[in-house]
Amino acid sequence: MTKFKRHTTEEMNNWEKTQANELAKIRASQHHLIYNLVAYIVISIIEYWLAEISKSQTLRADAFNNLSGIISTFLLMMGLHIAQDVDDDIIGARLPSGNYQAHMGSDQRVQFVRWRYETIFSLVTAVVMVAIALSVIIDGIKSLLNPASRVVPQPVALIGAGIASVIMLVVWYMNRQTGLKLKNAALLASAQDSLSDAFTSIGTLISIGGALLFNLRWLDGATSIVVGFFILYSGLKIFFESSLNLTDYFDPRAEQEYRQTITNIPHVVKVVELKAHYNGNVVTLDASVMVNAKMTILKSFQLSEHIENVMREKFGIIDTDISFVPDPHSFSDKDISGEF
Repeated sequence: MTKFKRHTTEEMNNWEKTQANELAKIRASQHHLIYNLVAYIVISIIEYWLAEISKSQTLRADAFNNLSGIISTFLLMMGLHIAQDVDDDIIGARLPSGNYQAHMGSDQRVQFVRWRYETIFSLVTAVVMVAIALSVIIDGIKSLLNPASRVVPQPVALIGAGIASVIMLVVWYMNRQTGLKLKNAALLASAQDSLSDAFTSIGTLISIGGALLFNLRWLDGATSIVVGFFILYSGLKIFFESSLNLTDYFDPRAEQEYRQTITNIPHVVKVVELKAHYNGNVVTLDASVMVNAKMTILKSFQLSEHIENVMREKFGIIDTDISFVPDPHSFSDKDISGEF
């Protein structure tokens, strides 16, 4: 077996290992989200039931907040399920049959598209959250404008808010620990949402207690509006982040760091172009690099592989595509006078 063939075989094995690792993380994340889904369902049912008994609009708003958690978790699980698919067939298109090694590049691109489904479903979740938030805000405003509908909630509402606060803090801790262990952005984002939901439930508990303690009829409705705006803020934040990722936005500071790292690699004159991409939970990179015009094809190939290894080891970028541009100072007009 030639060195080149050994190298391409190693590349194929590295990609299979990378894909297997990412799929294992996605599968573990999906299994973990089942606990989130159960927790959100239990909390929503308890809060909505006690809200009807106690006539608490704030508790009802918090129940709708956790309802958005059910929807977002379910949609995220669907996205992760699609991302686990490793069949060649996707969106009605099938890759050509043949040697895996020959089609490794196509296989990678298809898998990257699948991993973007995680972001797409996050975007759908954000739209649902915004709709729920607007409904909660409108109901709260109607309550404040109609004095006859203002009531002090029954003490039983405190039980629902207290249960929700404790469960959401547990869910936040589990999501955070598992997300850090798996280095999964979806779980870490879910942990942040869980913490926000926990604070919302704690705020609900405090507002209901204040309304009961000081007999304030308007406080329950006013707090429900605050909860509604909080849901709206969270939904819009997820919407904008997901939209930016889908439109190929990437942190320019991170891209500058990538550019500087490649520039410092021997034989690289400068980085002409560079663009990083989010593909669900993973990052890929395209770069155009200026090198000596007399560099052989073999040397340029070895350099591209070296750059890819450096970016993978330093930043965890799983795929780096390098194209080369000749340095104009390294050749003369005589060098390009011939024809192909």
